[in-house]
Amino acid sequence: MNLLNKNDALSLAKLRDVLIRLEDTIIFALIERAQFALNDCTYQPGVYKYDNGSQGSFLEYFLHEMEKVHARVRRYTSPDEYPFTSPLPEPMLPTLDFPPTLHPNNINVNKDIMERYLQDIVPKICAPGDDLNYGSSATRDTECLQALSKRIHYGKFIAESKFMDPTQQKTYIKLIQNKDRDAIMELLTNRTVEAALLRRLRRKALIYGSDITETGEVVTKEEEVEGSTATTTSRKIQADVVVDLYERFVIPLTKEVEVEYLLRRLDGWQIPEDTEN
Repeated sequence: MNLLNKNDALSLAKLRDVLIRLEDTIIFALIERAQFALNDCTYQPGVYKYDNGSQGSFLEYFLHEMEKVHARVRRYTSPDEYPFTSPLPEPMLPTLDFPPTLHPNNINVNKDIMERYLQDIVPKICAPGDDLNYGSSATRDTECLQALSKRIHYGKFIAESKFMDPTQQKTYIKLIQNKDRDAIMELLTNRTVEAALLRRLRRKALIYGSDITETGEVVTKEEEVEGSTATTTSRKIQADVVVDLYERFVIPLTKEVEVEYLLRRLDGWQIPEDTEN
């Protein structure tokens, strides 16, 4: 999405296209991480000594070093990018003049994303054990985390777009003034869209997670099941895991970002006269 164009940034149709592309990014990132073992030592603090004096985990060190490079090329000056670590250096490239699309806020849920990723996602997609591929694992972890962060923080753009809808703005203003979190969440929620998203995601995970032969056939394997041989599809990642990730983690956390953003939306903002009553 071209965030230098404010109309693009607040178009629900264009936002939907971005979120659909991020589905692909997230699925492929998970598949890439799943090829390596859990490698739990990369998530434990104090295992290694670092040149910056950090006492954190290898992943935290790797992520910080990666984000320092990205910060120098102005990645985190973009309103849809949120770093996991700090402090970060100033950009070496001139900053871009993004139009003021989002209301000023400091919402960053990367800490929650990191915790849920390590506790609930990695153990489900990776085989237990240690295969010594620590650098490769951390590289894939970083790709997963950055994709999840971008997708979830896009909730701010979705919330702003819905808030600026003239048919809904008066209702949003009243709910925000009353700090009615539950009602805001309900107004934001479109269960039909969410159900369609999960169906699409399952289909993608089934396709992307399968190995395909040169003739276009899905690779299968034979397994012993209760004393008999059964033929199953060879999967790089289970579709149920991907759907569960979105249903229990990505969608709810995105909506939490939307609600938190809207609860701050009226701060320092002049309410139009025709919506005050």
